Amino acid sequence: MDLTPIPSDLTTLYWVISKAFLPDVDSGYFIHSPATVAEHFREYGPAPTEGESIALVFASDGGGCLFAIGDSRQVWKSITASWFDDFEVAASSLQEFLERLGQRIADHP
Repeated sequence: MDLTPIPSDLTTLYWVISKAFLPDVDSGYFIHSPATVAEHFREYGPAPTEGESIALVFASDGGGCLFAIGDSRQVWKSITASWFDDFEVAASSLQEFLERLGQRIADHP
């Protein structure tokens, strides 16, 4: 049994969708399923974000960069396509992250 705390915003997202594949938006965006998030957490551990107790990687882009969310509710993006390099803040919340993604979808030809 995995007792890793799941950020409430991520729990809410998974009530609505379990995963999303958007390969044609920019270089691609992929929201991972809860099972994939759990599997990656067991394999790689939490994302190395500054100031978060535990940050779960929940998404990636087509370039291999990872997106994580922690208890601060900020969304972090890896600066390289690696689980072990630094992460920087990409959005102040999951809502902002999804709104930006929605705008990219709307702007996509």
